[in-house]
Amino acid sequence: MIYWHKILIAKKYRVIAAAAVFLGISPAAYCVCGQMKEASLEHISLGDAIAIAFKNNMSIQILEHDVAAAKSVITQAQSGHLPGINVSAGYTRNGSVLNFPASQSKKDIGIFSGYKNDNRVGISLDESIYDGGATIAGVSQAQLKLRAAQESLRAGRLDVEFSVKRLYYGLLLAYETERIAQELLRQAQSHYEEVEMRFAQGESSKFDLLQSKVQVSKLTPELIRAKNAVDLISAELKKALGIKQRNSLVLTDTLAYRLIEISEEEFLQSAYLNKPEMALVSLGIDIRKWSIQMAKAGMRPQVFAGLGYSFRSNNPANMFNGRHSNWNAGFTVTIPIFDGFSTKAKVDEAGQRYAQANLEKENLGEQIAVDIRQACLDLRQAEAIITSSKDTIGEAKEALKISEISYDNGEGTNLDVLDAQVSLSQVEKNLSEGVYDYLIANAFLDRSMGKSCFEEEENEKKD
Repeated sequence: MIYWHKILIAKKYRVIAAAAVFLGISPAAYCVCGQMKEASLEHISLGDAIAIAFKNNMSIQILEHDVAAAKSVITQAQSGHLPGINVSAGYTRNGSVLNFPASQSKKDIGIFSGYKNDNRVGISLDESIYDGGATIAGVSQAQLKLRAAQESLRAGRLDVEFSVKRLYYGLLLAYETERIAQELLRQAQSHYEEVEMRFAQGESSKFDLLQSKVQVSKLTPELIRAKNAVDLISAELKKALGIKQRNSLVLTDTLAYRLIEISEEEFLQSAYLNKPEMALVSLGIDIRKWSIQMAKAGMRPQVFAGLGYSFRSNNPANMFNGRHSNWNAGFTVTIPIFDGFSTKAKVDEAGQRYAQANLEKENLGEQIAVDIRQACLDLRQAEAIITSSKDTIGEAKEALKISEISYDNGEGTNLDVLDAQVSLSQVEKNLSEGVYDYLIANAFLDRSMGKSCFEEEENEKKD
């Protein structure tokens, strides 16, 4: 008996299993990602599927906006190094002002109380000379956060790529599983017809007839379940790609694999260097380090300078002349003495966050090592299953042929034929599932190392 429900739940990496066209085990047939081609949605390769998902996935679009926002934050932080320039204008109506005699109105007695109609226009420049290092820390943090946003986007794209691979390969497996089920049912029906004819001629027993008929009945629901699995995974893949469910979907790749040389040490080193999550925790450490400096700025002196030039007159039409102009310049130094331990608390908090970030990096490093080990073990296991199944398929086909000839000659039993049919289909199923497992383990390894087929192609073009 073939347990089709395993397609959806059995395999370690399989969230939605199942899938696609005829099984072709050929290294040349193995297809990795390529740039999106000018093809209709109905016919897509794995590379096309990933490119479509990148374009339509909302999570990636959100992360792209995060990157754009992080670039703007850098400009905001850098503004602290630049002076602030302001133009101001105003009007004030005063109830009363000092009124000097005409003989003294032109004398400079050092007292000016303003105008009844006080019109003012001025320009000022303010510059932070030293803010305790807060601006420098802010700019450094903003630059690191931009890199973190870019790494988060890369991680999001890798997640989408892995998800699409899993569904694409799953649909290929579902198609192959359907083909195996259909072929097994065809063999059972053909054998039942032969037994029925032999029974009519008195050459077979009624037990053989009933047994053959029951076998056909048992296999029919399995084929229906296989077809339903194809429809379900196809719907999931369309959803992941942002394709409307009413559109047809034809996969141009085959369920084929290419053996890779397993080197756990190299894989682990590549993961430490390239996995975006590792880059994110490293950036997090640097960001928190600058957070400490930003917090310490609160206990350091603050120095500000200012320069202003203004015009002030009772009559707006006669404002802009030397008699109504004035300028000012100066600086301010602020030395914090006591702030209720607020700054100390901020420094302590930043220090704890920094220590936490270091622990997170160490923990992630250990998890990456586990993931790499798991991927390598699964690759070896899948390869062993593939090798064993490939060697057994020929024997299973020969065993089926012998059982059929023996039954025709009256030397074998009906049960021998039925068992041989099921055994052949099981070996074929094991082979297709082994190839699927190998492809998924390889995809999981790429994800664990932060490796994308699109990045590989871009690097090849640069070289």
